[in-house]
Amino acid sequence: MKSKPHIAVVGAGAFGGWTALQLLQRGARVTLLDAWGPGNSRASSGGETRVMRGAYGPDQTYTDMVVRALQLWKKFERESKRTFLHRTGVLWMAASHDDSFERASVETLRQAGIKFRELSPQQMKKRWPQINFADVPWAIFEPECGYLDARASCQAVVDAFIAQRGKYRQLAVLRDGLESAPLRRLTLSDGSKLKADHYVFACGPWLGKLFPKTIGDLISPTKQDVFFFGAPAGDSRFDDRHLPVWGDHRDRFFYGIPGRDRRGFKVADDTRGPAFDPTNGERVVSPEAVQLVREYLAFRFPALKDAPLIETRVCQYEQTPDSHFIVDRHPGMENVWLLGGGSGHGFKHGPALGEMMAELILKERQPDAVWRLSKFST
Repeated sequence: MKSKPHIAVVGAGAFGGWTALQLLQRGARVTLLDAWGPGNSRASSGGETRVMRGAYGPDQTYTDMVVRALQLWKKFERESKRTFLHRTGVLWMAASHDDSFERASVETLRQAGIKFRELSPQQMKKRWPQINFADVPWAIFEPECGYLDARASCQAVVDAFIAQRGKYRQLAVLRDGLESAPLRRLTLSDGSKLKADHYVFACGPWLGKLFPKTIGDLISPTKQDVFFFGAPAGDSRFDDRHLPVWGDHRDRFFYGIPGRDRRGFKVADDTRGPAFDPTNGERVVSPEAVQLVREYLAFRFPALKDAPLIETRVCQYEQTPDSHFIVDRHPGMENVWLLGGGSGHGFKHGPALGEMMAELILKERQPDAVWRLSKFST
């Protein structure tokens, strides 16, 4: 009888946690490692919420992946008897000067079979009078999407992994020897060693630090400021019972998530911020970003013009040059997989990406060209 392969997964965020769980459920012996814990405040998978959406412009790859991710999120909710996906719907406000993203998304959503509606300004104004739809000629509404509980679902995935007899250790992996083939063991921050048959590195913005020769600046962490505003007492127009998640291709791309669990009305500018150190960076929002968001809020949600800023957060994207994920073997080590480059849109795909990784490793398959490192060397 063939023994179970032992696989070490480094990183317990959306990519690593789901990969570990999917490998375990397919019969592998899995050790999951994380320096600060699932959904911690330094992680790209930290924070309270993330958008779940199918619209991706012309890129059918990610829209199709959303279809599978939606199925797996639903399955996980059923098994854990908890809700992580809040189906508020997602509203995409097309800009009068450029609606190419929405136009392309109509076809990819249709091809994938994701439900959507095209809305006129009159339909939007009637349904959501609290939004100023000036300069929005039309919109896409995805009724079955919405937002995910980020930090909570990361912890729930690790809890399920442990409950199914996976081994979790909260330790950092040291960089020493990682790029010296062959990789036979990991050195951990407590001085111990960990030997496995395969190694998966899904460590978000730290991937380039652990593999400076192979990844280096192919993954660039950027500082992303997030803001939460407080609606007036008793005013429920801005909570998730009365508003969808929204994206707005106006002058800059802003997006937001309606208030829930007393956390406030979330607004963020998707423009890539300055370079950021995820380990030692001070997570303080910039005054310029506050001003930009306040001006936007006053325009699009006029009733919140003077709303107090009740909470801020600094997270980071781990941006690749083409915004695609990296899913590939290390070019010099057959037993080492590199998984990352979420580029600000990876969280929702966690369960589908974890499933794909499990198939790649256990069935010895090759990743699609869109994910491979070789694309950056051409």
